[in-house]
Amino acid sequence: MGKGDMRTSRGKRVRGTFGKSRSREAIKARLARKAANAKANAEKMAAASKPKG
Repeated sequence: MGKGDMRTSRGKRVRGTFGKSRSREAIKARLARKAANAKANAEKMAAASKPKG
């Protein structure tokens, strides 16, 4: 169950391949969620830093 095992996510990352244990769709969805959260946080911080009045 190490870097040479093609059935694990770690083995897939080492070889740069995709499959059931490391699907492209799941990775893309995770990155999209992360980008959306970062954008929302940036907007929230921008709104909080504006002076009121």
